[in-house]
Amino acid sequence: MSLLKKFFSGADGMRRALGVFGPYVGAGVRVDYIAEDFSEARVSMSLRWYNTNYVGTHFGGSLYSMTDPFFMLLLMNRLGRDYIVWDKAAYIDFIRPGKGKVSAHFQLTDAMLDDVRQHTANGEKYLPVWPVEVVDAQGEIVARMEKTLYIRRKQNRQLPSE
Repeated sequence: MSLLKKFFSGADGMRRALGVFGPYVGAGVRVDYIAEDFSEARVSMSLRWYNTNYVGTHFGGSLYSMTDPFFMLLLMNRLGRDYIVWDKAAYIDFIRPGKGKVSAHFQLTDAMLDDVRQHTANGEKYLPVWPVEVVDAQGEIVARMEKTLYIRRKQNRQLPSE
């Protein structure tokens, strides 16, 4: 395995890769943590001159982008190559102006995985809606998001016996 590929493999490698991902660099999004088993992730964003809106608070697009791919990325890594996983839709509700550092925490539980496997067992698509909140340094909710994922088991693939 090449040194570069090894550097970007696994959960820590994904964190490093997202750390140089253009849209995240441009928005000031920082991936603080991805669990080795891809069961959770934490991201944050400090308020900077380049991610503020006209009134000096966090730009809504940056607040959304910091939550965009994480459920999909965690789930893809937990389920493996036998599944198709896409972000399908999102809803965002801005609760209060984001000032200072904001963060979001994503958790993919075993119960969520079991639910996905149950709903996709016959090759049907599943569209779960999973919430995530962006909070400020005081723990106050800045925005609530609902992420809808598209999940389907790939056809003509047998899953290993569990």
